[in-house]
Amino acid sequence: MTSDHNLRDYTSVDRSKQLTLDSPEIVDRLRKLTLEQKVRLLTGANVWETWAEESIGLRPIVFSDGPSGVRGGAWDERQPSINLPSGTALAASWDVEIARLYGTVMALEARKKGVDVVNGPMINVHRSPLGGRSFESFSEDPRLTAAMAAGYVRGLQEMGVAANLKHYVANDYETDRYTANSQVEDRALHEIYLAAFEEPVREAGAWAVMSAYNAVNGVSATESPLLTDPLKTEWEFDGVVVSDWTAVRTLASAAAGQDLAMPGPGGPWGDALVDAVRSGQIPESTIDDKVRRILLLAARVGALTDLPQNSAPKDIDGLAVAKLAAAEGAVLLKNNGALPLVPADIGRVAVIGQHALTPRTQGGGSATVIPTHVTSPLDAIRAALPGQNVTHAIGSIVQTGIAPIPLTQIVNPSTQQPGALVRFLDDAGAELYREDRLATTLVYITGDAPIRTAALMEVTFSYTADFDGDHRIGFAAVGSGKIFADGTLVGSGTGVPIVHDLGANLNQPPPITAPLQLRTGESVGIRIEFDMTTRVVFEGHEGMFGIFIGTDVGEYDSEALLADAVAEASAADVAIVVVGTTAELESEGFDRENFRLPGNQDELVAAVAATGTPTLVVLNVGAPVLTPWRDQVAAVLVTYFGGEQMAEALADMLIGVAEPGGRLTTTWPRTGDEAFLPSNTPVDGDVVYGEGIGVGYREWLSQDAEPAYSFGHGLGYSSWKIDNVDISPGAEDVSLTVTVTNVGERSAKEVVQVYLSKEDSSIHRPVLWLAAWGVARCEPGASTSVEIRVPRRSFEVWLNGQWFEEAGTYGVRVGTSILDLTMEAQILRG
Repeated sequence: MTSDHNLRDYTSVDRSKQLTLDSPEIVDRLRKLTLEQKVRLLTGANVWETWAEESIGLRPIVFSDGPSGVRGGAWDERQPSINLPSGTALAASWDVEIARLYGTVMALEARKKGVDVVNGPMINVHRSPLGGRSFESFSEDPRLTAAMAAGYVRGLQEMGVAANLKHYVANDYETDRYTANSQVEDRALHEIYLAAFEEPVREAGAWAVMSAYNAVNGVSATESPLLTDPLKTEWEFDGVVVSDWTAVRTLASAAAGQDLAMPGPGGPWGDALVDAVRSGQIPESTIDDKVRRILLLAARVGALTDLPQNSAPKDIDGLAVAKLAAAEGAVLLKNNGALPLVPADIGRVAVIGQHALTPRTQGGGSATVIPTHVTSPLDAIRAALPGQNVTHAIGSIVQTGIAPIPLTQIVNPSTQQPGALVRFLDDAGAELYREDRLATTLVYITGDAPIRTAALMEVTFSYTADFDGDHRIGFAAVGSGKIFADGTLVGSGTGVPIVHDLGANLNQPPPITAPLQLRTGESVGIRIEFDMTTRVVFEGHEGMFGIFIGTDVGEYDSEALLADAVAEASAADVAIVVVGTTAELESEGFDRENFRLPGNQDELVAAVAATGTPTLVVLNVGAPVLTPWRDQVAAVLVTYFGGEQMAEALADMLIGVAEPGGRLTTTWPRTGDEAFLPSNTPVDGDVVYGEGIGVGYREWLSQDAEPAYSFGHGLGYSSWKIDNVDISPGAEDVSLTVTVTNVGERSAKEVVQVYLSKEDSSIHRPVLWLAAWGVARCEPGASTSVEIRVPRRSFEVWLNGQWFEEAGTYGVRVGTSILDLTMEAQILRG
């Protein structure tokens, strides 16, 4: 599929005057503020906003969670957002222009929701692919991560919306993320973890950086000298260092490079910081520098109301971009010629798997947004193959915990329309607040609901059964509640926190359910009463609360489900098995324990493949999983968490309307038991980064280990030949011109990858390391030249506290993955 760059037809913002920290418009405002006014600006006014200061024309700066959609201040299905593909899917495109286009859509969404700063992109390195939020980040390679992040930042900030790079730094795990200490040697810290942030700061000019919860080498990230050096010195960062929410815990952080403590209005600064300045403990010049940065950010996003405002950009089709990005980032791991399908050659298609009905378009946690509509892969495949008999079998139950109830099955007793009635009551039973909702997933972060003061929350709706049998209806929340059916108490219980983590408890609380025996079409009145006085409150997030109301999995016969799937596959010309992970495995707040697909999905794939029917496996996952059946199936396609247009893009790829354009950005393990894979689990409070610079493919190569699928791997629907590599050496950067030919029969995309080596190095180095790449697109039989720049930093190492380039000969390897490098050359440096 050829990328449609005409989608970038918009008018970028007009900046007739570029301001700096020393501009009169900034400095003059600073001089008008008292010490108390300045200090107040350094802590948030609430969850998402900074303080306004009318005397200098400053309105609040509004933040929002991202990075694959802009939720805005409310987590509310009545205020939907475009759900773009996850970070792993975006990075798998290896296309900086796709990242830039993605950022543009994010910016336009932000402006529609009144948002100035998007908390993203997340660019922590995939040190271990078991990281619970790997889906949200980009890659195991810092160079690739940095370049894709820079593209995202440019697209966002061209529209006058700030990117807030997260999480600085070495925040590559979720286990004990608030308190753990990342123990990282200096070389790895600079070459791997800081390197991921450098380009989006230095080259793309990010306007904000989010400091992390964890400590780095014994110092809390919000107090770390890394916030100054290299960030504000070597990289010349003139933006705002924003804390992760509640990460500022001490007054000492105000003396460091930390600029803004979020959320507010509480926190450790305030009056204590005013006193520290007056007593001489902290210089007022330190406060002034922080305020100037906040004022400059305000000017950049249009929050200084008396300055000329940015022009309004033209809109672009965000859903078209979402669909484009989903296909560009989908990775075809294996194909024996089964894809693309030829509809005329098939009459019956068996679509198998629970994910074919309820796909995961995004990971769990603060990255979550609520799209207007998500098409199931089953429906998209049926639409793409209208002349074929497309059947479905679940095959394996993957769901654990509460699943939302479809709007078609619930009626609000107040409106008699689809939805639910939500009421908050005081301890005397008097109504404090009510709202009519269109969903039963209820998360409160801001808004008018009296979360802090209500004694009871009541949710009522009429539920209509869609099958005969056991319907387990209930809620998932941390705290105590009761379940009523037609006025009768049928269940109650208390959800106990699994871990003391806000993300885990807000997004994946424990379920309490009650069984109801219902027949298809039968309706029952459901009332959930939740005792608000029993909820767990996290400091700094007193107004946040989440409760998921829905259905849990009842009793089922797993063998019968498997047999039904085998029967459908046996009767079909082709079987498409859609398998994946769950929100209990890939989400903010916890790491994965292993690489296995949940439930008996591996058994399902193997059983379907054993029928002899050509089997196409679609992996709806955020990060690597094991593929023990890979040799038995005809094709393996990874859609990642492909956003709300994932199913439509999948259908296009299956029939060849689009080509999977992705290449792996993280190595996929063969067994998951490889001893050299790093652990995310703290020991005595420390996560020791003992592998040093040996992250991802670097360590696989040094161990001479064979992965299931290598870094950079990915197939298209055509074949390519690298004809020639011309090198133009330079004192700084090196220019390569790579000539490639599409020798297949379709228009296609290829990612030309350039790796370096230095066999005679006196310094320990990886066997190979990614230096640069370029994207080629051309028609069948045509050739094209790909211009690739290898930056000087690709030759440098961090040695004795500075960057150092070793003179001598470097090997240059060019190809289409770390294990498929067909061209070799040499460069003499120094």
